[in-house]
Amino acid sequence: MESLNGEVVVAVESVPSCCLNKQECFSSLQERISKLLSQWTGLQMAVHNEWGGCDSLEKSQQLASDVLSWLFQSTELLQVEDIENLLHERLLLSFNTEIEDGSIEEVAEQLMIIREEHWHGNLFTVQSSENHQKLGQGGQHTMTNGFRQK
Repeated sequence: MESLNGEVVVAVESVPSCCLNKQECFSSLQERISKLLSQWTGLQMAVHNEWGGCDSLEKSQQLASDVLSWLFQSTELLQVEDIENLLHERLLLSFNTEIEDGSIEEVAEQLMIIREEHWHGNLFTVQSSENHQKLGQGGQHTMTNGFRQK
């Protein structure tokens, strides 16, 4: 990556302080990501209605695992758009579902917050949206499976 004046710029992230106890760190992250995805209305509708087939629950668990791996083992600088693209692609491929209610963006932002808190050692910070509301309930839900709800 180059700056405007032609100098090479390298993005370096420090090692999170929580990684002293890697198992505790990993478990906490896994729990937070799983909890966030379990509160995502669009994903839960796809699982409940088995839009991904009879193994929809396993596919949602795999999504959580993949997100964890991708966010926290990636060596590249990640942007929220990268996470949005990952979620969109996985929902389309695994559940034949396209969500157009803004919740993909909402979930991606929350995942970036979790990632930032992890890098700063704030493992147990809980966002109010994780506790109080399901994600994606603010507007209309449009999905490729022909389901629309308000």
